[in-house]
Amino acid sequence: MIDRYNVPKDLQDERFYMVRESILPEALLKTVQTKELLRQGEVKTVNEAVEKVGLSRSAFYKYKDGIFPLNQLERERIVTISMDLLHRSGILSGVLSMIAAHEGNVLTIHQTIPLQGMANVVITVDTSMMGDRLPKLMEALKKQDGVRRAAVIGQG
Repeated sequence: MIDRYNVPKDLQDERFYMVRESILPEALLKTVQTKELLRQGEVKTVNEAVEKVGLSRSAFYKYKDGIFPLNQLERERIVTISMDLLHRSGILSGVLSMIAAHEGNVLTIHQTIPLQGMANVVITVDTSMMGDRLPKLMEALKKQDGVRRAAVIGQG
């Protein structure tokens, strides 16, 4: 279940549908096939994949971020968290430990140069092992020493 509190405002009003595969247009089905070929490593490039399934590159890029197998959505939950951290030793380490304690898997970390004693850190986390505990992680991060702001800025 997606917690609307943590979903970016621009996505809160989007509507999603569960649709039977047999009624999907061919381009959407081929987009899923293309993504699967790439995921499994059967092909090395998007161009190879679209040629193999008989889809144009433009159609693939048009639909690739909008269609996913239902089991993949249940399994993969990637969340991007933006935080403002005080520029003190151990703050980021504490944040990473907290994410790990909540069974989050850190995928990427981007940090700005500290200005006026504060740095912005954007962390992408795989939350698929967390279940529905993301709101608890966010509350814990907001209370963590040295964290001045923490917000989910992307979820997919």
